[in-house]
Amino acid sequence: MTLEKIFIPQLYLPVIYICVAILINGLFKRIIQSVIRTKLKKMDKSSFNYKRTETIATLISNCIKYIISIFTLLAILTVFGIDVSSVLAGLGIIGLILGLALQDFAKDIIAGISILLENQYAIGDYVSVGDFTGEVIFLGLKTTKIRSWDGKVKIIANHNITEIINYNMADSMAIVDIGVAYESDFEKVEKVLDKLVKKMTEELPNLRGEVRVLGVEQVADSSVVYRVVAPTVPMEHYGIQRLMRKILVEGFIKEGIKIPYTQIEVHDGK
Repeated sequence: MTLEKIFIPQLYLPVIYICVAILINGLFKRIIQSVIRTKLKKMDKSSFNYKRTETIATLISNCIKYIISIFTLLAILTVFGIDVSSVLAGLGIIGLILGLALQDFAKDIIAGISILLENQYAIGDYVSVGDFTGEVIFLGLKTTKIRSWDGKVKIIANHNITEIINYNMADSMAIVDIGVAYESDFEKVEKVLDKLVKKMTEELPNLRGEVRVLGVEQVADSSVVYRVVAPTVPMEHYGIQRLMRKILVEGFIKEGIKIPYTQIEVHDGK
């Protein structure tokens, strides 16, 4: 056997294996993207399942890439005459040692899988973990990254996420309380409120139902407080509340309904 016959396979086969691995990975990636696109077309972009499906697709693609890379590496090792079985046995022993040393890492991986399987949250969801609240911008098998409204990013090991509040799993509720003076004509107030909630139901964006007047919420020191509520798309209630207050105040002023405000009365001590 000539040196040429010995070295040609060692030079070309690794390149061929790598090219095949790239092609297989690309094929799997296209298949996953095609399946995911078909599913996403039937979903609302703001829904929890839409975000979860995108997240799972990314993780599956990454896992396939790592698996293909490992098999490609093992195939290349065989080309150079390295006993793969002994390598795997050695990796098993090393894996046992690393498993004992990296228990938290293993816990993170298991927790990351549980988060996905149990639909706890997905990228784009607004969540609270402990005293930190923000949007999930990254979800991996090891860590989760959450960005607060002021730009701070918190990176949390998945196994440390034991309790979480997910604001995107259900519709939000916009709640607005508005007070009227005690001397008001309450029959007129309620008629005006009925008219205004119909207007809000027709005009406000991101609603998930009708705007409703619940009635008198509080009998305060200087006002009778009415409560108006509206179901909204998750996490859109803050903006909706601002619009509701504007419409209510403008409507009351137009109809001559007095909205009380805090006043200080000063008496001359003479």
